[in-house]
Amino acid sequence: MDRLKKFGILFLFAVLAMTACEPLVTQFEDVEEAPLYTATTLTPAPTSADTITVMTWNIRFGAGRLPWFGDSPGDRVILKDDEVYHYLQGIAATIKAVQPDILLLQEVDVQSKRTAYIDQVQWLLDSTHFNYGAYAAVWKAQLIPSDGLGRMDMGTAVLSRWPITLAERIKLPLRGDQDALTKHFYLRRNILKTKIALPGVDDFYVVNIHASAFSTDDTKKRQFEIFKDELDRLDAKGIPFVAGGDLNELPPGAAKIDYCMEDKAPDESFHGPNDDPKHKEGSYFGNEVTWLQPLYDNYTPDVPLPEYLSNEAKYFTHTTRHPDGAFDRKLDYLFTNRQWVPGSVVTHHEAGPWSDHAPVTAKWEAPK
Repeated sequence: MDRLKKFGILFLFAVLAMTACEPLVTQFEDVEEAPLYTATTLTPAPTSADTITVMTWNIRFGAGRLPWFGDSPGDRVILKDDEVYHYLQGIAATIKAVQPDILLLQEVDVQSKRTAYIDQVQWLLDSTHFNYGAYAAVWKAQLIPSDGLGRMDMGTAVLSRWPITLAERIKLPLRGDQDALTKHFYLRRNILKTKIALPGVDDFYVVNIHASAFSTDDTKKRQFEIFKDELDRLDAKGIPFVAGGDLNELPPGAAKIDYCMEDKAPDESFHGPNDDPKHKEGSYFGNEVTWLQPLYDNYTPDVPLPEYLSNEAKYFTHTTRHPDGAFDRKLDYLFTNRQWVPGSVVTHHEAGPWSDHAPVTAKWEAPK
């Protein structure tokens, strides 16, 4: 959800950011406690959990397929509350139809001006069967000096039927290909690591990540390494986990690695002899094709790689073509150090109207 090159890089904002009593942009510790949520009305949760359904979904901050200026050709910045509620209702309807037990969310807004200051974590808890949530901010500022964005609080979340007993926000590296002032107002990616009181399992963790979308350096690779290190620490202790999210990366061996022409705006040009840059940020994966291989080598993916490569379109989860372009690449994943029920993974293309990402579900086998 990046591509915000229009940051109002004005000296005034630099001065405000450095001199205000309360900083304009929230900074984060390396590891810190993440806020917890509870539904207004609790729904009885299963008392046994031999098999659970896990979903990951980038919900595009309740903007559906509207042509928002920051991640697609278009000039919309601030959405009306009825627009946001319309898309949230579609998201909630999908969740209620699928009935996942655990939900990893990316791009969820909490009190952001662009989405009518709706706390989407609380709204989704109160509008579905989930009881508990944890939230980790990715982009939190009193004021984003770009195109009237204003107050921003967007992040990742984990929703659960069962109590969340621990939630940590783990800081990830910032992009290394931005100037200092742009970086100051930009997204601060994280890992949201939660411990959930799953019936019959002593320790169980859910780990959610939303990796950098438009970096042109090795930022994503370093983020993946930290993500895997967290999983390795759990695995070394014999602790079962499910992990995933929006990795903004293609599977190893993907047939298509260049999406510049699909993603470009009408006034943009790429691949031409005089184009600089040659490729659109976030659309060319040629130097990244092996970055997810360590996760595939060490843990069990939602879709085994041979199965994915035999029918890629079945598992595509993302498109930049609005309002109704078909999904054309896989960026969203689930992994575990245990097992998924064979054949249980579903990429929910029917949820296409509600986000530019399709949700992915798989059934997880609890350890006996």
